Amino acid sequence: MKMKYNYHTHTWRCGHAMGTEREYVETAIREGFQELGFSDHSPYMFPKETGHYSTFRMPVAETEGYVDTVNALREEYKDRLKIFLGYELEYYPAFFEETYKFIEKFGFDYLILGQHFTNNEIDGVYSYNATDNVAQFRRYGEQVIEAMKTGLFTYVAHPDLFSFMGDSGIYEEEAYKLCEASLKYDVPFEINLLGIGDRRRYPNEKFWSIAGKLGVKTVLGCDAHYPSAIGDLSCVMKAEEIIEKYGVNLIEKPEKFK
Repeated sequence: MKMKYNYHTHTWRCGHAMGTEREYVETAIREGFQELGFSDHSPYMFPKETGHYSTFRMPVAETEGYVDTVNALREEYKDRLKIFLGYELEYYPAFFEETYKFIEKFGFDYLILGQHFTNNEIDGVYSYNATDNVAQFRRYGEQVIEAMKTGLFTYVAHPDLFSFMGDSGIYEEEAYKLCEASLKYDVPFEINLLGIGDRRRYPNEKFWSIAGKLGVKTVLGCDAHYPSAIGDLSCVMKAEEIIEKYGVNLIEKPEKFK
């Protein structure tokens, strides 16, 4: 299977991705893509008095340059590739509204939910750290569901990112809650190709067995941090194995854009 659509693409502005936006675009065209969405890690409006600064997301000052660059490429390549402007964004209830208002000023096409922390980066925990803490796992699920309820997110990136190593029954219970919410609020989930390529703990087959059983709408996301990750066939083939094994309801692309 060749991918034709990808909406999970990062840029050098987040500080841990490589390559220019043009290189991602040229790679997508060469690989036969029809649509490419940029979704770098959104700036977040943490109150100054907290003294908190994210090291893995686009600085506030880079936002205008990001928007201008993607929009210029959108116009330049309009006859060869459909380009979208988006963000990967966490749902931190205490600071979300102000952050949303900030990025909305510049305009965007869509948001991907990528919940890397519970609560937020100041008083929460990193979701990928292995743990058997049930309360933290449940908080992660509650927060993802709260985000889906807003109706602002096009899909959920790596919904199986939380590394819960405790009781398997509790894992299944929380996974069912997430999948049922996906169906209720019509927000697809993503099989994350970066997780496959980097041999991370996601995609988690236990999660996808449940998602497949319930028929959750699912997209593929490159989560590209370098141009050659766009449509990496080896990762796509491994994702296909999961899709076929568990009967995952794969859709070509999400439908809800701003």
